[in-house]
Amino acid sequence: MTVGDHLHELGGLPAFDFPTADSGSPARSVDTLPAAGSVAWRIGVAAYDESGSWASSFADFADAVDLTQVRALIVGCWTDAYDKGPDEVFAALLAAADRLPNLRALFIGDIVGEECEISWINQGQVTVLLEGFPELTEFGVRGGQDLEFAPVRHERLEKLTVETGGLDAEVVRGIAESDLPALTHLDLWLGVAEYGGDADTDDLAPILAGTHLPSLKHLALRNSEIQDEICAALASAPVVARLDVLDVSMGVLTDDGAAALLSGQPLSHLSFLDLHHNYLSAEMGTRLTEALEPAGVRLDLDRDDADEEEDEDDGTVWRYVAVGE
Repeated sequence: MTVGDHLHELGGLPAFDFPTADSGSPARSVDTLPAAGSVAWRIGVAAYDESGSWASSFADFADAVDLTQVRALIVGCWTDAYDKGPDEVFAALLAAADRLPNLRALFIGDIVGEECEISWINQGQVTVLLEGFPELTEFGVRGGQDLEFAPVRHERLEKLTVETGGLDAEVVRGIAESDLPALTHLDLWLGVAEYGGDADTDDLAPILAGTHLPSLKHLALRNSEIQDEICAALASAPVVARLDVLDVSMGVLTDDGAAALLSGQPLSHLSFLDLHHNYLSAEMGTRLTEALEPAGVRLDLDRDDADEEEDEDDGTVWRYVAVGE
């Protein structure tokens, strides 16, 4: 129900923690740091250390590393992420934009549960970063509290990831209305209503139509409590015919949703259909396997830690997404 690991890579580069006084990383000589363009640099401060400042840590980074060669940046924890958004982060990054000409991958909020639960991470209007960095090819954000995503056109962006325990419908509409001609990979964690995830299939309609996403090959609409409804909509969605990978994992997917997928448009062109963390019966798993594996579609039917609870009083069955709080 939470995120337990920091990112291991970004933009095809291994993650590396820049050692600052606030980050908790071991002290390291500037001379022993990796080459500026060889890693995805993670910059963060201790979650509960009010004496720390993300902006000051970034300033230390800028003094130690040749920013002109940096290709990937991971923004870790800022002070009081559970109480305030990353305004200082955005300001520092935008102020340094002209010194980061080779930045291609940026992730905001690589924060794990022990630092701040995903649904408590405060965010902001993240499209200012897309506007400030027009050469980005990969952008990601974690945390849905006060997250905003105004419709934007970005010529270069190829991969967009938004990880939340509850994604606001207005954010979904902003993404759906954005013009992203180069985007090949879209990954949305839609979450649950309890944590602000109020989007429905109508909000997803422009994504399902693929109107502004002519290059899309990998679509993930996952971690949702309405996974069955999403699958029913995908069954006739024009975008599916263009996909190589379809990911409806991590959510409350039952036999109803899987049956809707199987009874809809052909899926035999997919290379991978990801359904892990599901609530499917063994019989439905067999149906999926027999229908798709002979066509060369790789399936992930692993139930992982998907669990369900039955109310002893009225028999109600409670099912959970993989990441909520």
